[in-house]
Amino acid sequence: MAGPTIDHMVSITVLIAALLLSFAVYNQILVNAIAYERHRQVAMKAMDLMDTICLSPGNPPDWGQSNSTPLGFGLQDPESAGYTLNAFSIMRLLATGGGLVYYPKTGKWYNNISMGEGGYLLVPIADSINYTTVAELLGINGSYGFQLTITPTVSVSVSQVNPNNPLRFKVEVRGPGLALGGAILNYNLYHAIRRSGNYPQVEIFSGTTLTDSAGLAFLEFSSVDGLEDAYSIIVYAYIGGLVGVGYNFHETMETEEDIIPFIESFEEGIIILAHNYDVHFFGPPEHALFYNATFFLLTEDFELQPVHIDNSTGKVVYGQGWPYGQVQIPASQPGILLVTYRTGDDFGTVMMPWGISTLGVSITFGDEPSGNEWVATEIRQVIVNEISYQVKLAVWSLKD
Repeated sequence: MAGPTIDHMVSITVLIAALLLSFAVYNQILVNAIAYERHRQVAMKAMDLMDTICLSPGNPPDWGQSNSTPLGFGLQDPESAGYTLNAFSIMRLLATGGGLVYYPKTGKWYNNISMGEGGYLLVPIADSINYTTVAELLGINGSYGFQLTITPTVSVSVSQVNPNNPLRFKVEVRGPGLALGGAILNYNLYHAIRRSGNYPQVEIFSGTTLTDSAGLAFLEFSSVDGLEDAYSIIVYAYIGGLVGVGYNFHETMETEEDIIPFIESFEEGIIILAHNYDVHFFGPPEHALFYNATFFLLTEDFELQPVHIDNSTGKVVYGQGWPYGQVQIPASQPGILLVTYRTGDDFGTVMMPWGISTLGVSITFGDEPSGNEWVATEIRQVIVNEISYQVKLAVWSLKD
């Protein structure tokens, strides 16, 4: 009787082991199915959010050109269709990573959307749209997190290769992963000079050329000294429907004296021109800066057309009680504010885009996706005021 009993016990043990293994496999299948469904929901939400952001202008449609908080969120250009975004709505986003700047003379904090030397985009925090507000408007606050990255599709690098006279630049144009040979380049160099009086004048050199098979071109200006003169250069490159922009600048100031533009009003296009010493608390105070401000509209053929603005000349002085400069630009039209300034025989230039695209500014908005269990990503190619951009949206669940 011992043999059958042992066989029976062995059979039961094998059956139990098989059942336990089956339960483990089934449980893993169930866990994988639940995870798959959760990931699918996040992916579907990412697609839905991308379409809402890129294919809706929000409510009201022109909220990007006002100082008020929108009732509905979207970045589509209300005057266009498809994946065409509003340069002003993007500019009002409280971007991450740029840092904050405080200007004592207005008592306001500004979001510093970093552009590198020669370019500023300082947006008032009080009039910016923050991450929590957008999440609430999209109906995902507490349910999903996201990060929105908006970057130029075409990279245009402008570097000085000969600092002496003649001034010479190398322009390199690259698309997604490759050099863009045969790209058309429209370039404008703005040279700060003094003819008479205190206010500097602007001498403009414009031209058109092509990149070679390696995506390179060289620009030469025989009447400009790269060491002794102050200038800003802007280059627009376009080929096969793709358009990008790059810039470079040089000033002759030996100290930290320069002018910093702050956006005071989106709605009215009011820009404050501040003395750098007032912003960064350098000392002791030195010289007044005499300035000449010009606003340029970007035309359909990628030319920069100057537009007259009131109070275009003036001076800013460091120290308490001294007024700052202030100009008003056309609020409804994207362009570039160029300010030339001087003290004595030293000159400088500074640029500020009105609408992010005119100088190819990148924006990152939202929370940090790293550290989350699973992140869904959507990418779209878009147009922002004729400039080619890529939008990347990362979305993750907050309920894991």
